[in-house]
Formats: sequence, C-alpha cells, structure tokens
Amino acid sequence: MTYVVTENCIKCVYTDCVDVCPVDCFHEGPNMLVIDPEECIDCTLCVPECPADAIFLDEEVPEGQEQFVELNAKLAKTWEPITLKKDAPKDADEWKNVSGKLQYLEE
Repeated sequence: MTYVVTENCIKCVYTDCVDVCPVDCFHEGPNMLVIDPEECIDCTLCVPECPADAIFLDEEVPEGQEQFVELNAKLAKTWEPITLKKDAPKDADEWKNVSGKLQYLEE
C-alpha cells in the first residue's frame, strides 16, 4: 500500500505535505505533486496536511480517480523530488474545490 496524490492537487500544488514527509517521497511537476510509491512508507503524516484533501491510500482513492495510482508511479520516475515547502500558486484557492481538473494536468 502507498498514498496517492489525486486530481484535487492539480493547479493547487500546496506543498504542506512535503514538509512533514520523513522519506521525501514527493515529486513536483509543472502543476501537481505526486508520491513515489517505492519511497512512501505509509506513515499518513501528509494526509491531514493537504489543504486540498488530495491524498488518499491507494486502495481508497475516490471513484473515478483510480488512474492517479498509475499516474503517481509513472510521473514520480521523471519529475524531480521536492523536499521543501514552497508558496502555492496565487490562484490555488480558486482551483481547490474544482472538479474535472485532469484535463489541466501538465506532464
């Protein structure tokens, strides 16, 4: 089992989760974070830190977002690790509760 970043992170990219990760398993893309399933130790520390409620256990990913399990694994191999919190985009709060954001994912 591992944790997965889902659609809610797209265009929000809050990095509060990165600060609490003891194994640095987060990777940063152009407009989303992902978790490397090979690094994640299932500690759960990131889940309550995510302002967008975008992080789920791989077996509990919301219906319709199952593709994010594979996307996290794939993108973590090419995106750079992120280990320090950064400022969120200025419009992050506007995107926080928007659904159907997969079309905006920049790989």
